[in-house]
Amino acid sequence: MPLIQLIIILVLVGVVLWVINSYIPMQSTIKKILNVVVIIVVIIWLLSVFGVIGDISTIRVGR
Repeated sequence: MPLIQLIIILVLVGVVLWVINSYIPMQSTIKKILNVVVIIVVIIWLLSVFGVIGDISTIRVGR
């Protein structure tokens, strides 16, 4: 994946998260949970893109 495409995706995720936090009325605890979940997903995706972890589709949750 080209570096420009990676940066564009990260900027878009940040803008979408900012819009959700700014313009959609939610309790602050729900916003914090949403932010943490999005950050964790982005970190796992970045680790997969750079090859630090294997393919995301091989990660299993549960049985």
